[in-house]
Amino acid sequence: MRLGKVRRLGQTAKMKQILTGLLSLIFSLGSASAQEKKPNFVLLVADDLGYGELGCQGNPEIPTPHIDSIAKNGVRFTQGYVTAPFCSASRAGFMTGRYQTRFGYEFNPIGAANEDPEAGLPVGEKTIADELVNAGYVTGMFGKWHLGGTAKYNPIRRGFDEFFGFMHEGHYFVPPPYQGTTTWLRRKVLPGGATTGRWISEDGKLIYTTHMGNTEPDYDADNPIYRAGQPVEEKEYFTDAITRESVDFIDRNADKPFFLYVPYSAVHSPLQGADAYMEKFEHIEDIQRRIFAAMLSNLDDSVGEILAKLREKGVEENTLIVFLSDNGGPTRELTSSNLPLRDGKGSVYEGGLRVPFLMQWKGKIPTGGKFDYPVWSLDLFGTAVAMSGANPAGKKKFDGVNLLPFLTGERETNERPHETLFWRIGPKAALRSGEWKILRNPTRGKDPEWELYNLAVDVSETKNRAEENPEKLAELKAEWGRWNAQMIDPIWNPRRR
Repeated sequence: MRLGKVRRLGQTAKMKQILTGLLSLIFSLGSASAQEKKPNFVLLVADDLGYGELGCQGNPEIPTPHIDSIAKNGVRFTQGYVTAPFCSASRAGFMTGRYQTRFGYEFNPIGAANEDPEAGLPVGEKTIADELVNAGYVTGMFGKWHLGGTAKYNPIRRGFDEFFGFMHEGHYFVPPPYQGTTTWLRRKVLPGGATTGRWISEDGKLIYTTHMGNTEPDYDADNPIYRAGQPVEEKEYFTDAITRESVDFIDRNADKPFFLYVPYSAVHSPLQGADAYMEKFEHIEDIQRRIFAAMLSNLDDSVGEILAKLREKGVEENTLIVFLSDNGGPTRELTSSNLPLRDGKGSVYEGGLRVPFLMQWKGKIPTGGKFDYPVWSLDLFGTAVAMSGANPAGKKKFDGVNLLPFLTGERETNERPHETLFWRIGPKAALRSGEWKILRNPTRGKDPEWELYNLAVDVSETKNRAEENPEKLAELKAEWGRWNAQMIDPIWNPRRR
């Protein structure tokens, strides 16, 4: 009896071990399955790309098949906006999902101002990367930061596991003597003393121009390319270097949920076209336009490499891919067109604020469609948080929404994600309510006056209706005032320094 009892006890213990092992296996498989179901997020940002420059936006001159494929395999937002008409404040908005004026980040540090310890995304604001890390993601950023140039603002302190890029507003794609490129640089005075016209090198690969009346900014001064927190030497054309690092990140992290943020510095100045792409567009006579075309085509091929790597690793269908520009294009500086919109970078007319905005998630959102209601870059935060299962802590007000239900049919097809959009950049201001928009966009030396436009019939903002619709003007000015009362004064202002 005693021996049989021992055997039974041994069998019972063995069964418990087997059951425990099975349960552990089930839980581990369930955990792995849950992790595999977390979608990846790839955010591709072009710099200073105008509304009208992509093939899918109507430009037949410069082919952009890879970027266009995001629209073909997903959706194109025809009324996609950013929260500021220049780089830094716009990025502060979409990286936090909040109007940047809620936390006093309103202006655009350039040059030495990037190293002002007060000029940067406030450390109390959480980024998309912060939230996704806490939701179980690995995060990488490769490209232009422009949200503070001192140590406390470094992307590896703002939620990113990996960072390769630069901290300021711009960077040369290759340093002097600009080998392998044709380079177009602004100068106030040309070599030899002329103050108007162009100076062209004997080989035609360096052009100085006075057409802007100023000299090219000193982009590379105290602005090294970093890997994490250490400066590195980079010899490859910088668009290609960003792509190299991004593709490698996907290669190493395809087995984990990841957030890949790729803020390209193209097509921001300085204008530098790589030789192979300059040959591709040799039929374009205007050398400035040819360099721009070379840079955009290079960017398009780079996006293509990232998309190809997602397919190769078998994760494309589990990845939300977004492409947008950080603001409208500066046409005189780059030739970047915002047609049919008015004005461009720095302006609160549509050309400064409405941008190319594309989204793809195969199998989740319809393909080849357009979404014709206003959305904006703040919605990227809301969408990323919703799809990842992140749970932002605190009581801060977020101004973006999850766009996915509007694309999948969960919301009514005629429902707008936003009834009102608000902008404030110093004396410049705007508000869109339905199809009506008010704005003040003062030029130097002139008092700011409110203008009124109906975008449903006048997307190019050619007819100011303020005088003929004083009631609507007063209504929207009051609405702008109610929104403005929620904001705070700028924490950093270049005009006061």
